[in-house]
Amino acid sequence: MEDSTPLENGQTPEHNPEETPQNTPEQTPVASQETSDSENLEFQNRIPLDELRDSVVALKAELAKVIVGQHEFVELLIVALLADGHVLIEGVPGIAKTVTAKLFAKTLSTGFSRIQFTPDLMPSDVLGTSVLNMQTSNFEFKHGPIFSNIVLIDEINRAPAKTQAALFEVMEERQITIDGTQYDLEKPFMVLATQNPIEQEGTYALPEAQLDRFLFKIKVTYPDLEDEIAILKSQNQLSGAATAVIDAVLTPAKLQEFREQTGQVLVEEKILNYIAQITVKSRTHPHLYLGGSPRASLAILKSAKAFAAINGRDFVTPEDVKRSVTPVLRHRVILSPEREMEGMTPETVIDMLVQSVEVPR
Repeated sequence: MEDSTPLENGQTPEHNPEETPQNTPEQTPVASQETSDSENLEFQNRIPLDELRDSVVALKAELAKVIVGQHEFVELLIVALLADGHVLIEGVPGIAKTVTAKLFAKTLSTGFSRIQFTPDLMPSDVLGTSVLNMQTSNFEFKHGPIFSNIVLIDEINRAPAKTQAALFEVMEERQITIDGTQYDLEKPFMVLATQNPIEQEGTYALPEAQLDRFLFKIKVTYPDLEDEIAILKSQNQLSGAATAVIDAVLTPAKLQEFREQTGQVLVEEKILNYIAQITVKSRTHPHLYLGGSPRASLAILKSAKAFAAINGRDFVTPEDVKRSVTPVLRHRVILSPEREMEGMTPETVIDMLVQSVEVPR
């Protein structure tokens, strides 16, 4: 048969090396080169976020020297710092709200002041007042404790409405107007306010206008058994003040650089639509009397960017938005009277709200 006819060199077609694909010498190096290229291909961010991510890890490590657990609490504080927002911390007394806020401020090479709010506190005790200089016979403005970088307001809901109103301008515009003179605060400026649950004696509910100025409301709960034991062991071995073992990690210049990088994180239009749908639906949800404002949408956007940045990504994902929604909205929405009487919580309604909006793909 023709297929079995030998060629001139004594080989049949089946044994011809020039016609065997697997033995073609030109193909083997190409295949190996493609494999090597695919193995060496690495994703590169548009923004250099490695230093930011390393600083966040270092900051968490410093707080872990004293603070046991509370990982979500600490991460939300860092996100708010990068997003240039204020934080309201709620929880019963004795669960390290104030200690964590103080130690967090200690990790930054910035000014720090603490204000204890009481029922008899006046606005001038916070902002400052004009004092007569007997030598010059002129009034001079004496700065109050609010003139600092990181301001810890302890038990903010124990002061009356007059003192609460004194914080409106400074929290939103980072400035104070006294006797017709405007005083700008230095950057960075961040308010960390603690409050006890409003059901406790001697507390006042904060006005909605002031609540809206906080980026996050963080609820701190009791530690579990393992963390409680770890707290006892840690305090039993700790000698001296807790702040003595905490070192500064960030400088104001480096923090400003990280904030600029966070602002450059990419947000696609479908993510913007996702954020807007969540906020707009909160205004028409049947279980809510009051929904989120446009300021809430902006807060979700800023915090989602910060979540992406601390995870080393230069783009926002729907998961970053989901992580931001609850701490941003829980103090901005108000339940309808019927749902409040049923014992429903804002967090429950927010979860229902997020689940009702289609996640972009």
